[in-house]
Amino acid sequence: MSEFLVNLLGERLVNGEKAEVDVQALGSGLSLLGLYFGCSLNAPCRQFNASLCEFYSKFKKSSEHKDKLEIVFISSDQDQKHWQDFLQEMQWPALPFKDRHKKMKLWNKYKVTSIPSLVFIDAATGKVVCRNGLLVVRDDPKGLEFPWGPKPFAEVVAGPLLRNNRQTTDSSTLEASYVGVYFSAHWCPPCRSLTRVLVESYRKVKESGHKFEIVFVSADRSEDSFTQYFSEMPWLAVPYADEARRSRLNRLYGIQGIPTLILLDTEGHMITRQGRVEVLNDPECRLFPWHPRPVLELSESNAVQLHEGPCLVLFVDAEEEGELEPAKELIQPIAEKIMAKYKAKDEETPLLFFVAGEDDMSDSLRDYTNLPEAAPLLTILDMSARAKYVKDVEEITPAVVEQFVSDFLAEKLKPEPI
Repeated sequence: MSEFLVNLLGERLVNGEKAEVDVQALGSGLSLLGLYFGCSLNAPCRQFNASLCEFYSKFKKSSEHKDKLEIVFISSDQDQKHWQDFLQEMQWPALPFKDRHKKMKLWNKYKVTSIPSLVFIDAATGKVVCRNGLLVVRDDPKGLEFPWGPKPFAEVVAGPLLRNNRQTTDSSTLEASYVGVYFSAHWCPPCRSLTRVLVESYRKVKESGHKFEIVFVSADRSEDSFTQYFSEMPWLAVPYADEARRSRLNRLYGIQGIPTLILLDTEGHMITRQGRVEVLNDPECRLFPWHPRPVLELSESNAVQLHEGPCLVLFVDAEEEGELEPAKELIQPIAEKIMAKYKAKDEETPLLFFVAGEDDMSDSLRDYTNLPEAAPLLTILDMSARAKYVKDVEEITPAVVEQFVSDFLAEKLKPEPI
């Protein structure tokens, strides 16, 4: 375990007293590590930090599992004094201020998109145990549910579900159905836009004969808002008053923003977290139930995924529909190989794959990342780290792509700033 943690965090951490902490000395009994992503200048981080300090103190004093948990702070502060002052409020260690490369690796590895964020991982393997530690701190202040591992969807959603005519049905009616778990709220304009599209998608999928249901998990700020919003929806919802169940579902799927649509197969296993993108990209629902595709054609609706971690983008000279197919066929075997490798390890794919033609979306991306106009052009873009890797060669072959990907994953490539 200590060897894994050294690879993940480095050999040394630092505490609020400026003393070094040996990662190998974190404790042989350690089983769960909380990665706390935050920033001293962010008001929600400061607020959460106070709650986390109280939670951590109680857990270390009274829990029978006190030696099994540690937290490490991963800061996005730009000023060392602000970072140091914030660290003095904490009872746990942090990654060294100057270790920006390792910080970005952790942001990407654990798909962190907002702060504060607390991700609990298995200390021996690095696998995610719970993505939404903020809700753990709020909902389980005494740590009685340690280690907060995932439970089956059927168990978490169990109970009565509403229809918009106020009638109820039991969650057991979801058995053997594809399920969309829809996290949304009326106050959120992108949510309302997606809901209008999703109503049509829901109708088309049902009419095609699939057993499909959607469960709305509201983030509305009042029951009146929930009722008004839910009146537009033909599917089911967790009752607004059942805040505990809504929170458990948020925790189960590590929801960091809305709208989010999680797609589950007929056994309750996740198909994709990108239901929003899939619905917008496939208005006729021909690809339902939207299993992840190895290679995507870059579009306005899926461009949001460029911000979720490193992405390989192959730019080609293609303007007409269908002209991107040769490019997709070129990189698809490599993308499939990467997906299979990480799925076998029960880990998320560290790289998404796109092909991009000649259109406004591609032009905007080239302008934003200051890429040359060459085509074909092979790139890896890491938006969160504001870094790019460019392979500008006359001919792009499968061997060129595979070597480029291999070198990136082995950290052999030198990044250029975006």
